[in-house]
Formats: sequence, C-alpha cells, structure tokens
Amino acid sequence: MQVETARPVGRHLLEVRDLFVEFHTRDGEAKVINGVSYHLDPGETLAVLGESGSGKSVTAQAIMGILDMPPARIPSGQILYNGEDLLAMPEEKRRAIRGSEISMIFQDALSALNPVFSVGWQISETLRVRTGMSKADALKRAAELMDLVKIPAAKARIKDYPHQFSGGMRQRVMIAMALAMDPKVLIADEPTTALDVTVQAQIMDLLADLRRDLNMGMILITHDLGVVADVADRIAVMYAGRIIEHADVHAIYKQPAHPYTEGLISSIPRLNSKGQELATIKGLPPNLMRLPSGCKYHPRCPYMQQPICTDVVPPALDLGGGRTSACHFAKEMLDGQLHR
Repeated sequence: MQVETARPVGRHLLEVRDLFVEFHTRDGEAKVINGVSYHLDPGETLAVLGESGSGKSVTAQAIMGILDMPPARIPSGQILYNGEDLLAMPEEKRRAIRGSEISMIFQDALSALNPVFSVGWQISETLRVRTGMSKADALKRAAELMDLVKIPAAKARIKDYPHQFSGGMRQRVMIAMALAMDPKVLIADEPTTALDVTVQAQIMDLLADLRRDLNMGMILITHDLGVVADVADRIAVMYAGRIIEHADVHAIYKQPAHPYTEGLISSIPRLNSKGQELATIKGLPPNLMRLPSGCKYHPRCPYMQQPICTDVVPPALDLGGGRTSACHFAKEMLDGQLHR
C-alpha cells in the first residue's frame, strides 16, 4: 500500500478548474470542453452524466493525460491533484502519477485487454515495470487482485486469456488492473457498457465496495441515471462540454434544477409505465463546431423563452448547499413555477 500524501485542510483530492479542450479537424475547431469545473474528495463518488458527445470521457482523458495532442489542444484550465497542476507538470512526473495515483477503467474491456497475453501477465506487468517486483511475486499479487474483485478460482485463472472470460469477468479483470498500484483516484468510464442488467448491478456494487474499503475517490462516467442512484454521492450533468447542473444525488432525483436533467430523469423506464410511451428529449445534441448561441440547450428545451435563452449564456447559478445550475430559470424550476 502507498502512504497517503497529507492534504491541507480545504484542498480537494482532485479538482478540475475551468477546463477547455478543443479538437482541430479539417472542418474547423470542435469545442469539446467549455469551462468544466468539478472536484473529488477521498472516499466519495462523483457521477458525471450526459449523452454521448457531451464531453464526459474527454474530460477524463485530459485528467489522465492520454489525449492525442494534436489534434486535441488544451487552451486553458487546471487539473489539480493534491493541489499540484497536472497540466503544468513535466511529462516524466505526470507519467509516474498516471496509473499509480490516478487510474482508469475503460468502457470496452475486450478492446482494452490484449488478446495474446494472459490476464495474469497483463495485471502483473504494471507491478513489474513500476515497482521492479519479480515475475513470481507480481503474478502472486495479480491473483490476489483478481480475488479482490471476486473472480472465482483466481489463482487458477491467471494463465487464462481474455476470450476465456465472460463480459462481466473481463470487466473485473480491468478493475483489478486499475487497482494494481493502489490508486487514490479511480475513473470508471462507462464500466457497465454491453453488460446485462444483473451483471451491471454486480459491477456497480463491487465498485462501491472497493471505493469504501480502499477510501478511493471515484469518478463514475455514464449516460444512465439509473445505475448511479445507489452509488454516487454527487452528480455533475454535462451538456455540450459544460457542467449544466451539479448537486447531491438525492437532491437531483427529488427535484432537478435544469430542463436537461429533468429530461434525463423522465426518460428512465418505470415499473408503473407499462404500455405507455417512454419519455424522450426531442432533437439532437448540438454540433460542437457550430454551437448554438445563448444557452446551448435552448433548441431542445421545452421551457425556452426568447430572447434570454437564445441570446445569453446562462451562468452557473449558486442554489445553495453546493448546488449549481446553468439555467436562467433554475430557481423557478426548484419552486415549481416554471411551466411548459
């Protein structure tokens, strides 16, 4: 186990401050991240929600330092880990943090795992390279990590290859790899993609247990509000590369303060809605190279009012208790005074 670095009072474990990321394409600049800010503390889970293309994974890749630059560019912003800006670090120092202090579970385990190496070899590789551990000791630790993530007969399966595992077991292998260096921050990018509902629940329960037992901070990236209700402490909702609502998980489910969040919650299937049409959010996410003026959600918003919504970019309104919403009518939504 690594010795936990002392953190001054008031300093977050991880903090993203006003981050901007652009991608240069042949058709112009795609503004993928537009001033994202959020933080994470030890032992808590921050769920980052939004549709595909909202910027969730790109923000995580920027934190990890694995964006391809070019075509990506980070014109401004900070990513602070224990108060130190990762973006200003020498690459050698940042490489030492990547994987050991901050680790990531990728969403497609089959693509992320190398098909020609055994899972034990892949898990133990990090230990051999980073710590100089012998092959035998590294394989022993790999078996312990596989046992930690509840892979049956772990010691006997370290010589098996990825194709010999089910989708859920491959995801557990990915989690074991991410935990190899006892990270303080774990980023889980759509960890239940392509898994059936029962296995989804098992993976989410496993992540919640590991976060609690190891006192990690976890960023859970997903588009599904249904999978985070029981595991997240706070939720940051992203749209068009921006955090448009941030709140305690119970507050968001009880009363959303942004029309987009309301739409996401309304689209969750319910047991009492049998035979009824599922609610949807009309329209499509915006083109990141030609973002709408004003509020980026206004072309799809049922509460849109001209000219304020079409002309003025809404600030992140402080609603108290650490809650924010980037909607001109957030307070009216909370008071039940906003109508379609």
